[in-house]
Amino acid sequence: MNNNLNKAINALCLFLFLILISFPIFQILSRYISFFSIPASQEIVQHMTLWIGFVGAVIAARSNKLLSVVREPVFRSDKNISLTQFLVHIFSVSIVFVLSVSYLKMIQIGIQYPENIAPFIPTWVAQSIIPLGLILIWYQMILTSSSDLKYKLFLAIFSIIPTIVLYFWQFPLANPLLLWTKVLFAIGLVAFGLPIFVLLASLSIFFFLSEPSDWATNFDLISTISDSAYRIVVSPTLAAIPIFTLAGYILAESKISERLINFFKSSVGWIPGSTVLIVVLLCAFFTALTGGSGVTILALGAILYPILIHDGYSERFSLGIITTAGSLGLLFPPSLPAIIYSVTAGINPLELFRQAFIPAIFLMSIMFFYGLYKRPKVRKIEKFDLSKALNSANIAKWEIAIPILIILSLFTGFATLVESAALLVLYVISVELFIYKDISMKDLPKIVINCATLVGGVLIILGFAMGFTGYLVDAQIPLKILNYVQSTISSKIIFLLALNILLLIVGCLMDVFSAIIVVVPLIAPLATYFGIDPFHLAIIFIANLELGYITPPVGMNLYLSSYRFEKDMPTIYNATLPFFFIRLIGVLLITYIPLFFY
Repeated sequence: MNNNLNKAINALCLFLFLILISFPIFQILSRYISFFSIPASQEIVQHMTLWIGFVGAVIAARSNKLLSVVREPVFRSDKNISLTQFLVHIFSVSIVFVLSVSYLKMIQIGIQYPENIAPFIPTWVAQSIIPLGLILIWYQMILTSSSDLKYKLFLAIFSIIPTIVLYFWQFPLANPLLLWTKVLFAIGLVAFGLPIFVLLASLSIFFFLSEPSDWATNFDLISTISDSAYRIVVSPTLAAIPIFTLAGYILAESKISERLINFFKSSVGWIPGSTVLIVVLLCAFFTALTGGSGVTILALGAILYPILIHDGYSERFSLGIITTAGSLGLLFPPSLPAIIYSVTAGINPLELFRQAFIPAIFLMSIMFFYGLYKRPKVRKIEKFDLSKALNSANIAKWEIAIPILIILSLFTGFATLVESAALLVLYVISVELFIYKDISMKDLPKIVINCATLVGGVLIILGFAMGFTGYLVDAQIPLKILNYVQSTISSKIIFLLALNILLLIVGCLMDVFSAIIVVVPLIAPLATYFGIDPFHLAIIFIANLELGYITPPVGMNLYLSSYRFEKDMPTIYNATLPFFFIRLIGVLLITYIPLFFY
């Protein structure tokens, strides 16, 4: 039964991605060559993104890859379950079951008062993936929790009890001591592997239920969280996230890294410190495409590390630059965090990419110049060979053209962000399958499933972070913070300093996606009050969070690097610390001297 379920989920995932890529292509054709158009194409694509998010989250739960702050998944088929594992298990499945049941009421309302997102497609059908996805996540969590059937049955039965209690117990729940006990308990479980989306969802539940109400039931209030998760589809650019990610995953499975390395070595190998330049350029390129520096480290680490060692760089330096360069590129198109920031803050992503270009180049440059300073003194500089450079460029020409394709399609107005992403996927598939033949058609399903795993883990965080943000807005938290800051901070410089410190802490504790969703609505009004340009704020924010990837003790890149290179954490900390301070200086210069960059 479970095997058939997995096959059905995989098939649905492949179908959703097919629609997600095909419809934007049809829109381009209909616009330029009078091709037939699909009614409500954009709305369908936006809702397919919602479906991919929850289906991908189910796959992530199935494979124990729901995003958390610990390396070792807490949902694994162990025979012996520790106390902390049990607490994370029971808390997670209870919260997920509560959410799945609460959203059924929204579906019921949608059936009673039908609306369509497209001809013959009712809104409630599109919304149904939320409770369906949540109940499947609940099922997968229980299935992967232990190898002991009795434990699984106990977990399933016990997880339903909070839902029953909430249904029949209608207030009062507004007890401050009880509220903060639950909040601190949930936050504490994060250290033991509690999935990030469960934390955000639980905080939303706790805070919404703490508000006295004489008109709403518990489930009326909880359903607003799932309603916020649904509202992510209103963003016309959200679909770019899974599509660009798919393009990055296809490239990561090909031999693009080898071809680009050969191209860069033959083209810039004569430049002192060229090896570092190659590392910086390649890492930024991959991170911009995938939106995740972890993919960059895992995909390129095995290739770049031996090259650095061969060219005379120390092990410490090599580990440090690969680990830290992996977080470069988040300010270049089509960076997923930048797109998510734009969606959250309500700014134009294309304008953000335009204004972020010089700061991004600057951050790359200081990394290169530090590498130039640390280059081995005995290394012999290769002479430039024009024929060799042209030959390597000819071999890699189809992949060298990728950034040009993205920039031209975006900034000439030929295609929207989502349409450009779909064009990129079509281009990448054509190049890697039929020209280079690095991958075959039978490899694509696996790549799509792996992509959906990451996308689902990110989008479900995004959805439930918006639920938590909804509570913050309803409780006027941003306004209260604004009033407090206005009364205590009068200087723009002091505010920026406090912002840098805050974002550094946030970058240590939260992944970049949830940090954007949770924190941006809080700081955006403050930045406006102090006269900070919204695009400058976006660049400061993303550049700061890039540091979070490499900030001890919980920066995600540090763990991935430790895993990739099989080194202990103290070794990784020691290797990355100089690069951390260099990047910190760069971020401070971007923050306080913007005239040089805009």
